[in-house]
Amino acid sequence: MILFEIKNQVATLTLNRPEKYHSFVREMALDLQEKLEICKNDNNIRAIVITGTGKAFCAGQDLGEATDPDGPELQKIVNEHYNPIIRQIRNIEKPFIAAVNGVAAGAGASIALCCDIVIAKESAVFVQAFSKIGLVPDSGATFFLPRLIGFQKASALMMNADPISATEAERLGMIYKVVEESKFEDEIKSFSEKLAKMPTKGIGLTKKLLNQSINNSLEQQLNEEEIAQTIAGKTNDYKEGVSAFLEKRKPNFKGN
Repeated sequence: MILFEIKNQVATLTLNRPEKYHSFVREMALDLQEKLEICKNDNNIRAIVITGTGKAFCAGQDLGEATDPDGPELQKIVNEHYNPIIRQIRNIEKPFIAAVNGVAAGAGASIALCCDIVIAKESAVFVQAFSKIGLVPDSGATFFLPRLIGFQKASALMMNADPISATEAERLGMIYKVVEESKFEDEIKSFSEKLAKMPTKGIGLTKKLLNQSINNSLEQQLNEEEIAQTIAGKTNDYKEGVSAFLEKRKPNFKGN
């Protein structure tokens, strides 16, 4: 259910349940968790792309499983399926790119928005669909969305469940970039491979600082930056970056 490929130090995790628009069932969620753990531990992986096959990114939870009397209850679905995925994406100190190739609804939208960088096709649509069936946003939606676009707009999108086009999402600051259909795959490839050639340790520390900044005071954040900068200054990539600058050449970062 999760296609997994490593190429040029980029891991691509492709949701592959097209007949259900990549809606999650337990097996698929646990499979993604397993693949994310591989991404965390493999030092050869320096950037991660999450995308879907065909016309959809992810339609969220498979309601057939959620309403099955013999299936997992909602509490278990949230606690064991989605929350671990969100925590993994935010805590793995490597860059994550959500390559949103189509509709991203419910938990699918949440997974996209918790990634470090979101790049979407022009045809992509984001929907906070929970209110349509009497549920509340989960998978970090109420955490990420208001921080991206503000309390007012997040409230309206979550309560009305209005679909938002990729172009509008970019305008609101919900995502990084919209790309034409014909250029999408090339853009994802070039962008992810560029990130994979960056100083991975420094990128990971930057991600950690951004996570901390959400709740820290300025004084706390200044202290955290001092700690992170001290660590970054002891990496081989810092030495390589300075040498390349002085020698007027392109750096060859190794990720450590």
